[in-house]
Amino acid sequence: MGSKLARTAMNAGHPVTVWNRSPERAAALVADGASAAPTPAEALDADVVVVCLFDHASVHEVLDPVAGKLAGRRVVNLTTTSPEGARELAAWASGLGADYLDGGIMATPEMIATPQSAILYSGSQALFDDYRELFETWGSAEYFGEDAGMASLYDLALLSGMYVMFAGFFHGAAMVAAAGVPAKEFAARAANWLATVVPVITEYAAVIDGGDYGVPGQQSLYFSDISDIVNASRDQGISTEVVDVVQRLIHRQIDAGHGNDGFARIFESIRAA
Repeated sequence: MGSKLARTAMNAGHPVTVWNRSPERAAALVADGASAAPTPAEALDADVVVVCLFDHASVHEVLDPVAGKLAGRRVVNLTTTSPEGARELAAWASGLGADYLDGGIMATPEMIATPQSAILYSGSQALFDDYRELFETWGSAEYFGEDAGMASLYDLALLSGMYVMFAGFFHGAAMVAAAGVPAKEFAARAANWLATVVPVITEYAAVIDGGDYGVPGQQSLYFSDISDIVNASRDQGISTEVVDVVQRLIHRQIDAGHGNDGFARIFESIRAA
């Protein structure tokens, strides 16, 4: 990802200096015109410092030894971190006299610089505003406020939806695989079906924000019971772990006396956990 960001910035005409913990990984960029910094300290001699590493700990591993050089620097951290990790890094950078912006990349490396790429930012608004043109070479750039943890919070919340959706697809593929159906064949049907039902998310959001799970027209929790899916999965000899989670969330609300309320009420099961 870091290499893709650097190359995109170069292609847009920005002078780029690169440093990598594995120098050979930066060789292609250097061959194409990037300057190589032999150490992190020398990589900090730039108008803006973009950090893209493995995790929160690796950011400290790289920058702690050169913390004395961060005063007056402008740091954009695009490493995936937790919201609290982002806030900690922001406070740490501020204590050293550095301007800090955190980012959550909603894209794979191949998607960078395409219409499908989006990067979420929070932290220093001045830094975001001053380098927005650079950021928009990577993808759409959206700012979520001075709280450095908000971009990460949105990033991870959106990814949670993605991972749970994929897990649901894997479960369905396992169900039909037990009957000899290839995953590729199932995927064609699943993709069309999911595209059809995804817009319902906005309707559920309105119900959640309104707090009225008894609005007429909603599918009740009694009707949403997924015992048939659980039992069919067992009959196919596959794990029910994925669907058991949903069933537990449904029955937590039914057991609390809310069975006639709509399916969106399982939001309360999750929020109260």
